[in-house]
Order: sequence, then C-alpha cells, then structure tokens
Amino acid sequence: MQTPFLMLSTIAWRNLWRNYRRTLIMLLAISVGVWAMIWMTALMRGMVDQMIKGSINNLLGHIQIHAPAYRDDPSIVNSIEPPGPELTDSLNRPLIKAWTSRIRVPAVISSERESRGVTLVGIDPAAEAALSFLSESITQGSNLASADAPGVVIGRKLAERLETRLGKRIVLVSQDSDNTVVDRGFRITGIFEAELQTTELAYAFVGRDRAQEFLNMADQVSEISLISDDYRNLTHLLENIQATAPDLEVISWDQVDPYTGSMLAVMDGFILVWIIVVFLALSFGLVNTLAMAVFERKRELGLLQALGMQPGYILLQVLIESVILLLLGLLAGNLLAWLSIVPIQDGIDLSAIGEGLELAGMSSILYPVVEFSDIARANLVVIVLGILASLLPALRAARHVPVDAITRP
Repeated sequence: MQTPFLMLSTIAWRNLWRNYRRTLIMLLAISVGVWAMIWMTALMRGMVDQMIKGSINNLLGHIQIHAPAYRDDPSIVNSIEPPGPELTDSLNRPLIKAWTSRIRVPAVISSERESRGVTLVGIDPAAEAALSFLSESITQGSNLASADAPGVVIGRKLAERLETRLGKRIVLVSQDSDNTVVDRGFRITGIFEAELQTTELAYAFVGRDRAQEFLNMADQVSEISLISDDYRNLTHLLENIQATAPDLEVISWDQVDPYTGSMLAVMDGFILVWIIVVFLALSFGLVNTLAMAVFERKRELGLLQALGMQPGYILLQVLIESVILLLLGLLAGNLLAWLSIVPIQDGIDLSAIGEGLELAGMSSILYPVVEFSDIARANLVVIVLGILASLLPALRAARHVPVDAITRP
C-alpha cells in the first residue's frame, strides 16, 4: 500500500492537470516572476558591485591607515612614519593580498597654457600594480619605472584640459613640510585612461621617493593602503591591524567613502523588498488558482471526507498541489534567468547614457552579477510565502462539512 503522503502527492499531481490551461498560466506567471527577481537582482547587484570595485580600484583599497587628523587635513603635517617591523609583519599576513604606502597631497599642475588643481600621488609602481587601476590604464607612453622615476603620469582628460601631451614638461606646485610653497618641473612620461573622466582629471602620479624629496618629507608617507580577499568581511582584519598600530587611524573603505558603503547596505535591503513585492503580485494568482480548484472539487472533497479521509489530509493535499506548482515554476524561472544572463555576462553597453552613469560613479559597461545567496533568497521567499498564501484555500477545503459539500452547489 502507498503511504498517505505518496498517495496524496499522486492525487495532487493529477488534480493540477485536470485543468491544464489554468495550471500552465500559473506556471508561466511564477516562472516570469522568478526570472524577473533573479534577472533584475543580477543587474542591480552588478551596478553596485561595479561601483564598489571601481572605488576600491581608484586608490581606495579595502583598508587605509592614516594619521588621526589626515582625513580632516590631508597635508604634509599629518604624515606618518613608514611601517615599522611589527606593522610590516601584520601587513604581510596571508589575509592581505597586497599593500603599499603612498604620498597623497593637494597640488596645482600647470602647463604652458593652463593650470588646474589635482591630487599629487607619490607611488611605488611595483607595489601599486596590485592595488589600483594605474598600471593597466596606460595608453600612451609608459608607467613610472620605479619609486624614484623622474617623470609624471597624468590622465588623458587632464592632458586635454592643460593643452599638453606626452613628452611635454609640466610644473607641480604644493606645500612642503615647512608649509613653504614649492614647485618642480616634471616631464610627462605616461598618459592613462580610466573608466571615469573625473578620475582622469583628479590625479597626477609621480614616484614616491621623488615626491618625498620634492616635498621635503624625509621617508614619511601620507597613507598605507591594502586589499584583502573580500571587501565585505574586514572586521577581524581591522581589529588586528588596529591592535598593531593603536596610534594610527585604521579604517575600512566604507568609512573612507560612506556614499559607496551605504549603497551596499541599500542594495541588500532592496533585493529582499524587490523579491517580496514581485511575489506578492504572484500570490494573488496562486491563491485564485488554488481557490478555484477547491471550489470545482467541492463535492469531490466532501465525498472523500464522507468516506473517511481526515481533514488534515485534505489540507495537506492542497498544500502539496501548491508546492508542486511552486517547484515547477521555480525550476522554469531559474532556467530562464540563467539562459537570459549568460548571453550578457560580458557586459551591457550603456554608453548612450554614459554621462549620467558617470555622475553616479559607474562606467558605461554594466556586468550582471549573480550570487548564489540572491538566488537562494528568491527561491526561499517564493516557497515560504507560497505555502503561506496556499493556507487559506487549503483550510477552506479542510473545513467543508461532508453533507453540505455533497448536497449544496
């Protein structure tokens, strides 16, 4: 003999296809809804992920170490000593993929025709390659060869604004450690192109040793930046570094850039709200389908109860119908989402609205990001809310009085 669950599952499956048109319409609605949840989530996740990774790659890093007053006054006065042995050991632990120290101060860059305010960044090119965009963005000339290289690297847009070009000399003006205005000429040895024009306008890169000599800083630096494996889980690493350098400010990327950090929290909340809203729209169709199925089988369900089937089994049968319908819809929806995301995984060209995207800190190419947690969340919400939505018609079916169900229309 079949177990009650297996028997009820068989009956539930057959009941679904007694009115196959209605079942197919409901399956189509669930499938499209699940597809919309996953596909839209992938696009939104891609937008936010791209903004965050772009910011991290734009000299932000995962964690920064400064003098406590540096962020309020990013001048030479608030520089720090290079990492000592204890801090160096902490920065070389396996959790940290790469780190570097930089000079970063306000400056004015001048060509023969124009002047503009920029951020002067002194770097060690070898260490910087793993942390920022610069080494992969040089389109003319070459990157700085070493920390004491004599040239300067600027952005393409900045070169246009200054009406200068590769090989020309420019003058950088800033303040040294004595608050004296100093200037020095540099030859443009490289020009880079970034995803955002604002980045091309913002920075002028020179060798770190050259910057220290130019600004009379000895061996001091403005900041230490590092990257780890995951930009989300940095609490433990922050605590360890802070314990090693208690007199310095050790902060994560979302503290340095609160706007981008808030986008991550908003995105996680938006995904859940989006999934729930889509399913609430689907739930009306699901309840209607099951309610109509129960109404059409009113006499049949009454007869089953008269023959001895317990009300709990009636309720379970209707719930099984709902779960089967949901599982089939989820399977089709997940497959549809996968088939629609794979063709665009190399990016969607949004250059038509590129200027508007740039204002939001995004590039004109959008790469969808599918995370297992988002898919699992969408599927779980559909199953849980689907079962809750099915309880009303299931309870109605289980509460039928056999005599009334058989004799009354």
